Amino acid sequence: MGTKKQIQGLQMAALCFVCFGLTISNAEARLYVYTTPDGSRTITDHPLHGKGYRLLFSNQGPEHIGAIAAGRQTTPTQPKRNYTVMYDPLIRRVAKKQRIEPALLKAIIHVESGFNARAVSKKGASGLMQLMPATAKRYGVKNIFDPTENVHAGAKYLNDLMRLYHNNKRLALAAYNAGEGSVKKYRGIPPYSETRNYINKVLVMANRYTAKYYW
Repeated sequence: MGTKKQIQGLQMAALCFVCFGLTISNAEARLYVYTTPDGSRTITDHPLHGKGYRLLFSNQGPEHIGAIAAGRQTTPTQPKRNYTVMYDPLIRRVAKKQRIEPALLKAIIHVESGFNARAVSKKGASGLMQLMPATAKRYGVKNIFDPTENVHAGAKYLNDLMRLYHNNKRLALAAYNAGEGSVKKYRGIPPYSETRNYINKVLVMANRYTAKYYW
């Protein structure tokens, strides 16, 4: 965490970005929040590629910037509606092709990335469905941040997991989160609180999306 003075400075920068964002479209406005090598946070209008910079947020609208700059973690539990629906046509197409419930696919994207196509985790999982580099390579992904490629690959992986575990959603989700090796090791859902919470979150969101949308 930065000092109080650093945080106040970032909050002022966030306010500038909010004002800036009101005058141009989201397609033109690129906003990036990074953790810097010294542990503080910085906001830029361009990517930073130096060693020690970790992307926290990108191009999801200026309304969240102030919270992130102040050190308050944002979660994908209640994303803005425009972000939750913008990928629906893609989700429908991919779900139909992979024979996956659209609501389940959307719920995974919701929990994994909060509909942020540029999301990157501490472990290196990236994009809407938070694909690990090895998984992306396995399914022929060239640009992991491309929503179409990312969702197609994630859905194919989920389809493979569903077939592997005989359509057992909980086991498939456990493997998606913790890896097939962990499911095999424990002969079922691994005793990881993160994985068990993940499964519950996805299934809850899937039920909500099933009830809320006509797919």
